Amino acid sequence: MKLGEIYRRAVAIGIEKDLRGREEIDRLLAEEKERYEKLEEDEKKTFDQDRLFNPFADTRILYGDPETEVKKALIGIDMEVGEVLLAYLLNRDREEKIDCLIAHHPEGRALARLAEVMKLQIDLLSQYGIAVSVVEQLMEKRIAEVERRLLPINHNRTVDVARLFGLPFLCLHTPADNCVTFYLKRKFEEEKPLFLKDLIKILKQIPEYRAASNLEGAPKILHGSENNRCGQIYVDMTGGTEGSKEIFDKIAASGISTLVGMHFSEEHLEKAKKANLNVVVAGHIASDTLGLNLLLDAIDPAGELEFICVSGFERRRRISEGNK
Repeated sequence: MKLGEIYRRAVAIGIEKDLRGREEIDRLLAEEKERYEKLEEDEKKTFDQDRLFNPFADTRILYGDPETEVKKALIGIDMEVGEVLLAYLLNRDREEKIDCLIAHHPEGRALARLAEVMKLQIDLLSQYGIAVSVVEQLMEKRIAEVERRLLPINHNRTVDVARLFGLPFLCLHTPADNCVTFYLKRKFEEEKPLFLKDLIKILKQIPEYRAASNLEGAPKILHGSENNRCGQIYVDMTGGTEGSKEIFDKIAASGISTLVGMHFSEEHLEKAKKANLNVVVAGHIASDTLGLNLLLDAIDPAGELEFICVSGFERRRRISEGNK
């Protein structure tokens, strides 16, 4: 399978699992096309053409020819300089024939533009009845904060090393996060956990979370008791990074009772507690692993690709489940 094919399949699957719906994605892509067509010729030369088909700014081929044939990849949640060096050494000393690097978390230009995908959270929260004007104003402040935080980062450090070693490099972020969000939302809708203890039980039956439990990273109730009723559950696992700290009162007022997320900062958690929300942390690396596994199942249903797993990732196939 070619590098570009893996990338384009990932984007297509990310769109399919995006809770905003195809119509909204098509609208966003049409806006990008209109913006591009209005640019001066000099500006068009520096325009990222991927924006015309890929609505996820944090998912890109960071280095390498899309025509590169890929049979084996080194893959991990984070792929930084150490992992790139590892790939080079495995190729040199063990002749592993690693064709490319695949990261979940973005690097390079995909990291520089991470804040852009946070707009996804506006649409998801507004679907629960929160006034879109309220969500937009709160999220715009948070998006600007994240954007400023990313400005001084040395974004291309890892990509430069991959380039020097001649290792193609791909990152798949929001498409994988969309997969885990879609999967868990549907699972909770189907199994209808009554109490938080039932929700935790459902999570621990999922192989990625069960494996994390063995490494002391089990899903955990951060606020609420195990006998608290779940009520309406909001799965908060996509949209780049944590949203506004000021949104939790609005979430509670919308009828949501329980938040299930990858992680919560102390500030976010305290605000959620004050809003009397149940808070369950499923686990960051386990959730990312689940999302990436679901994405890879859909990209490569025949199992043609071989993976060497590092940086917290463990490949698990679940084709028999139909990758719901």
